[in-house]
Amino acid sequence: MTPRPYRILITGSRDWTDETAISKALTALAAANTFAEQPTIVVHGACPTGADQMADDWARWHAQHSPLITVERHPANWDAHGRAAGPRRNAAMVAAGADACLAFIRNGSRGATGCAILAERAGIPTRRYTEDGTR
Repeated sequence: MTPRPYRILITGSRDWTDETAISKALTALAAANTFAEQPTIVVHGACPTGADQMADDWARWHAQHSPLITVERHPANWDAHGRAAGPRRNAAMVAAGADACLAFIRNGSRGATGCAILAERAGIPTRRYTEDGTR
């Protein structure tokens, strides 16, 4: 029987620049699961820049080396929902469930902060990282 996948929700600023912070945080969470042969799914909002793109790059690279790592993208539908698209997408990602949330917040990003708050309210353990290194 295959164990239930471990879901890591990534939320972050579109102008996040610290790829090392994302890599270290994802590696730390995923390592314990892959060693235990538990599948790991990296869930993110599919923004083509910043934290989402860095998490996607990490997941795609690791997926080439381990069938236990996969990525789940949730692009916002800006055409249909306008400015509400980001918050709607974030709410849907949280509602889909996760075992952990990593929030990479730069310049007080309202979207990433709002998603982290939703995750916390849903009982998802959430770690916040900021551009100045505080957690």
